Amino acid sequence: MKLVIVDRDGTLNADRPEHVQTPEQWEPLPGALDAIARLNHAGYHVVIVANLPGLERGLYDMDALNATHARLHRELAALGGRVEAIFFCPHTPEEGCDCRKPKPGLFLQIGARFKVDLKRVHAVGDSERDLQAAVAAGCAPHLVLTGQTRLTPGQALPPAFPPGTRVHADLAAFATDFLAGQKNATANAAPPAPGA
Repeated sequence: MKLVIVDRDGTLNADRPEHVQTPEQWEPLPGALDAIARLNHAGYHVVIVANLPGLERGLYDMDALNATHARLHRELAALGGRVEAIFFCPHTPEEGCDCRKPKPGLFLQIGARFKVDLKRVHAVGDSERDLQAAVAAGCAPHLVLTGQTRLTPGQALPPAFPPGTRVHADLAAFATDFLAGQKNATANAAPPAPGA
């Protein structure tokens, strides 16, 4: 199974200081849903992973969260895309759980659920904790500059980011770069044509 793991707030949709509490507040970032559809069409399954402490804090309930994700699924389906699942941690940092990023618990759950080797999985997020969790689980880290992390041209990544982190302007740019890289890798691995 070819799998890509994508963060939610700040990567797929706009982040909000007081969290996304209703379906009406959920706003996909430009090109992000199309990026997932393009990954799907290239044979990749996409799973979303998110810290959602607003649940524990009582800012919204499961009905509101399910309605928000229903909107996500509808808008994505309209573009011919889909996500396989949404894994989330509802806890606050003070609870010290194993599933809140930067801990890798959610990623390990994804690996077990889909029976994939996480060393073959690429993960995309907008913060160091997203990518710290991904690397702790064995995934290849990709940063998008649409959320918590902003860099000026030529600026180096802060040291909190894992070595080898690749940087993309947004999820659409990630999909373009990633799919081009996979295509080139496949072409380079192909046996030479007869008579070549």
